[in-house]
Amino acid sequence: MTSILVTGGTGTLGRPTVARLQAAGHQVRVLSRKPGPDRAVGDLTTGAGLAEAFDGSDVVVHLATSSGSKDVEQTRHLLAAASGVRNLIVMSIAGIDRIPLPYYRSKLEAERLVAESGVPYTILRATQFHNLIDRVFGAERFLPALLAPAVTLQPISVDEVAVRLAELVEQPAVKGRAADIGGPERRPVVELARLWKQARSSRRPVVPLWVPGKTFKAFAAGAATVDGPEYGRITFAEYLR
Repeated sequence: MTSILVTGGTGTLGRPTVARLQAAGHQVRVLSRKPGPDRAVGDLTTGAGLAEAFDGSDVVVHLATSSGSKDVEQTRHLLAAASGVRNLIVMSIAGIDRIPLPYYRSKLEAERLVAESGVPYTILRATQFHNLIDRVFGAERFLPALLAPAVTLQPISVDEVAVRLAELVEQPAVKGRAADIGGPERRPVVELARLWKQARSSRRPVVPLWVPGKTFKAFAAGAATVDGPEYGRITFAEYLR
């Protein structure tokens, strides 16, 4: 049995990851600012309580994320407390080194800090989650049309990312990046929008969207997809069902 601390354990990916690790018989605690059952009290933003929260953990699975410089600062606090773990598993995003989004730059800087820290680590990058694409389309509910960027994505199920994280917990630290993972299909967002429209019984037309700039160009070139074999079996259509 491995003692595991999970940051972001109550989030979209955290919940299925914690459940899978517990089902495998591991001792799992979730980092939280508030006490509770199976919680370890600590604050990534300030660093308060992290040393005590991390004490006794064999593996830390870092799923918490924030925007911009806050994400980088939280990573510094995380690393200061994680010196004794045998594997720090860090969740990241496919294509962050190829897509010039400010948020992605912060994620890339966080990866650099982890790599240079001396802490045994494994970085796992995954493509966009199904539920993120679902939320983006849902946020357009007040628009007369469903806008779909003219790019191709490779969305993945959070449950299948949780499977991969649980596998990495059982393995020694890679001391680098594990193979990136992406979902079983590479599909234009226009097609994903049409699937979403049908599943949500929407009558709005799907309108392809082109945006000038380097970020859109990188997405259009497939930078957000993964080189190599697909991972998992759950397609976006199956997620919607």
